[in-house]
Amino acid sequence: MTRLDIISDFVCPWCHVGKTNLETAIAGRAAHPFAIQWRAYQLDPTIPPEGYERGPYIEARLGGPEKVAAAHARLTEMGAAIGIAFRFDRITRAPNTLDAHRLTRWAAAEDRQTLVADELFRRYFEEGEDISDAGVLADAARAAGLDPAPVARLLAGDSDRAEVEAEIAEAARMGVAGVPTFILGGRYAVNGAQAPEVWTRVMDELDAASGS
Repeated sequence: MTRLDIISDFVCPWCHVGKTNLETAIAGRAAHPFAIQWRAYQLDPTIPPEGYERGPYIEARLGGPEKVAAAHARLTEMGAAIGIAFRFDRITRAPNTLDAHRLTRWAAAEDRQTLVADELFRRYFEEGEDISDAGVLADAARAAGLDPAPVARLLAGDSDRAEVEAEIAEAARMGVAGVPTFILGGRYAVNGAQAPEVWTRVMDELDAASGS
């Protein structure tokens, strides 16, 4: 197996697209060569724990309501083509995602990181839920097959906060300036929401190199 680190943030729509495209490529194989590990990144670590009202925040980041509308229209069309029902109209908060990354880190112990990631992307981009809310995160954990009770207890404290912050800082030291970024075997970076065909070629090359 080849380790595939996925560096992403759960409020990044392109990360949702990139994950979906990767999963489409993987679904076309009886077996795939990846051992997937999710790694934390924050598009804006300065967002306070209570978050911001998303409308004014995203308009300031993208340069006004017209640019926001154009970006949302493009992503909605692209998402519909690959099975993502983007509902930007439902999103009211721009959350701080540190706790969402803590949850994803804990899910690794039960090999449920991707299931948790699926829940977080869906809840934010399709349901408009606040993924900084402890109740939302505990419910996402339950839906992904984790016991929500210990998750709720951990979220109430600072468990693994420093470790997640260190992981985010490490991504910056590695030169990651945007997400999604995929790291193959700890050596090669694949940047951006690549099409399924790109991942199919990668898997073909890995299979050829292993002689399978």
